[in-house]
Amino acid sequence: MSKAIITVENLSKSYILKHQHKERYATLRDVLSNKAKNLFTANNKATALSEEFWALNNISFEINQGDRVGIIGRNGAGKSTLLKVLSRIVTPTKGRITIEGRIASLLEVGTGFHPELSGRENIFLNGSILGMTKTEIKNKFDEIVAFAEVEKFLDTPVKRYSSGMYVRLAFAVAAHLDPEILIVDEVLAVGDAAFQKKCLGKMKDVSEAGRTVLFVSHNMEAIQKLCTKGILLQKGRLLEQGPIDSIVMKYLEAYASSVSTYDISLPENYNTIQGYAYQLKVEDKNGNPVSEIPIGESWQVRVSFKLNKHTPHFIIGLGVSTVFDFPLRTTWIKPGDYEKGDYEVVFKNDDIILTDGQYKLIVGLSTEKIPFHYVEEAGYITISDVSSLTGETQLVNTKSGIFINQMKTSVTKIAD
Repeated sequence: MSKAIITVENLSKSYILKHQHKERYATLRDVLSNKAKNLFTANNKATALSEEFWALNNISFEINQGDRVGIIGRNGAGKSTLLKVLSRIVTPTKGRITIEGRIASLLEVGTGFHPELSGRENIFLNGSILGMTKTEIKNKFDEIVAFAEVEKFLDTPVKRYSSGMYVRLAFAVAAHLDPEILIVDEVLAVGDAAFQKKCLGKMKDVSEAGRTVLFVSHNMEAIQKLCTKGILLQKGRLLEQGPIDSIVMKYLEAYASSVSTYDISLPENYNTIQGYAYQLKVEDKNGNPVSEIPIGESWQVRVSFKLNKHTPHFIIGLGVSTVFDFPLRTTWIKPGDYEKGDYEVVFKNDDIILTDGQYKLIVGLSTEKIPFHYVEEAGYITISDVSSLTGETQLVNTKSGIFINQMKTSVTKIAD
């Protein structure tokens, strides 16, 4: 029986969020006046402008040697914070963590690399940080370089690498320097599809060699292919843990079964970027909010967004994909010149008939083909397994594809 290599007991992590009220056009008199007021109200003001935020709240679990664990949850659930705590980048506020073995982490593009050093130098630097000898690193060097496919740029400072090259080399170093525990965040999404597939294969090989892998991703297909166990987080709390297929289904049910209105997570710089989407509603063809649509019925998606400034050549688009991130279609508005303000856009679907299941809705805002707000999980739509009549044709769900639109057919008798 495998022993526990990671034990987490009552783990919590809090941050103090400070909210500062800033006057947009403050005069010198305003500044001096506020300074004078602060002499008498400083303590009260400090209390009013700060709050405690628990990114992780009383989490406990065990991970055994050789486990491949997928950590799942929506944006803000606490996934990245958990990985940073396990990687000893962030100190927990409460609780206890016991880890046996050497950890290699790949959490953000550039983590652990010095931008002024070459790829070759960074390989040796990372190996040294992991506690490996120079001889051990040399033995793995050629394998790392071949995997990362950066031979031509090996002696180039990594600050000149593209994000894809950076991630390829960083992952190759993390995975090949024999860590007992490999921790990988969503950063692999930067790479192309072929490299992501290679990385998943390498992580599987690492775990089959008796090492432990923790993987965070919004790609449920990748999670299910690689991981055998799952941990589901919701608003900093551990919602459930168990076999990965069960955890994925719980995740999809928790966020997509009975919801018609989704509040979209705002980027940290939402007030300074060009604009942002903040709400998505799933509606039937008459504009009524619904959580499910019967097969064959028309439906629409209403997106609310705000532009912080005048935006020429503005485009907002809606994507539909499977929950395993297989893209199905993308629709966008005609590019236009938009003034600052709040807007709503309605995307109507009445020509493509999806089979029953849950589908992910993606929202993107851009100008002159430059995106400024992109949301991978803006919302979900659920198609229910209820056949309906379309003209004289009965729709039949055969479970043999994503679309069940019937093709136009004709039958001609061939003369005997």
